Amino acid sequence: MAKRALILVEGSRTGLLYIQAAQRLGLHPITLSADPAQYDYIVTEEAEAIRVDTDDLDALIDECSRLRATYGIAGITCAKESVYATVGKLCRHFDLPGPDPTSIEQCCDKFTQRQLLAEAGIQVPSYRLATNAADIESSAAEIGLPVILKPAVGVGSSGVRLCRNVDELAEHATYLLGGKHIWRSSPRILIEEFAQGPYYSADIMGDEVIGIYAGEFGPHPHFVFREFTLPAPLTDDEHERIARVSLSCLRALGLGWGPTCIEFRWTKLGPVVIEVNPRLGGAPGPQLVQLTYGLDLVTEHIKLVIGNEWDLRRRHSQIAAARILVPDRDGTLDRIDGDSRAAAIPGVAEVEFYIGPKTSIVRKGDHRDWIGHVIAASSSRARTEAILQRAVDLIDWSITPFPIPGEQEQCAAPQLSAPAQVALDKR
Repeated sequence: MAKRALILVEGSRTGLLYIQAAQRLGLHPITLSADPAQYDYIVTEEAEAIRVDTDDLDALIDECSRLRATYGIAGITCAKESVYATVGKLCRHFDLPGPDPTSIEQCCDKFTQRQLLAEAGIQVPSYRLATNAADIESSAAEIGLPVILKPAVGVGSSGVRLCRNVDELAEHATYLLGGKHIWRSSPRILIEEFAQGPYYSADIMGDEVIGIYAGEFGPHPHFVFREFTLPAPLTDDEHERIARVSLSCLRALGLGWGPTCIEFRWTKLGPVVIEVNPRLGGAPGPQLVQLTYGLDLVTEHIKLVIGNEWDLRRRHSQIAAARILVPDRDGTLDRIDGDSRAAAIPGVAEVEFYIGPKTSIVRKGDHRDWIGHVIAASSSRARTEAILQRAVDLIDWSITPFPIPGEQEQCAAPQLSAPAQVALDKR
């Protein structure tokens, strides 16, 4: 009998979890990627990867057809939003379980998503669409500053910025339209009201709300996450309201097959939908769910993909939290250490560095600024936070700023360690 393969289109920070879960289920994971070398875990796991243009549906169909001569393809999936609609089309072509590609494409266009949610009576920020600087300026004037400027299609907060005055608005418009931002299609910019209030995110599988996180960002004008906590400190009524709105979003957008991640701000109007992501939430979300509820979302997603029955029962209840490690400056990472000391603390579940010494750091103001994370869990919120803080305090790094031409004294600027960074983050 031919070995059963799980095809993964591209990878992500959760890509390793998908490979490991597939192997536990007796599947042979194969990653199709335009550049397999960008995923270090493929080499570490000695997993199979094939280079193919993942923007070319016909090329993917040809490659999967070729693989069928050797393997039984059990399912096709991915953890990357930008290719998830393509995955849906592949599943339709090979008559495999998968998401509806039309619904995914509508959802991935943030302007279309906003329209569908608003038409369904779901609370979203005021918004406009622009393709040039004049439209951006007039739209911001209509909505009223501050506003958020973001690409209509994109992930990970790339190109997203809070503009508090006309100068910041003009500066970011120039960045987005002036060739510095990489567009996969013609530039289309969403201008939206800045919905202010605590941030929450709901993880959903099918039509079941699995958990609701609380999230905290670093300083504006960017939106770089610094911490996640599961479950969020909500009252029963607040939890129910977010869950109810989440299910309304699925109906409005034609979703409900597989995973969905919905982001909210709790404003004076209650839960306002910031974004619906038609995919599993990225790392460290799946790890937090497993620690909190004993539920492996990646494994259960794969079961759905290969046509098996999933099991979404919670097995226990804890409080889990993750702290994201983010540098405060550009430069060369001289050292980063303390991971083994931090990992040895009881209650610490995971410590991971994404980069090593001698790496050049150029901050982007989005998810690419993350250099690592620490995850902890316990039976109480206060204890989890204490464990997490103790672990982070043991992690240390130093960055030498890049030399500034004509100002050699900048080379001797004081280096900032992780504990000092944490102190700054709390100001």
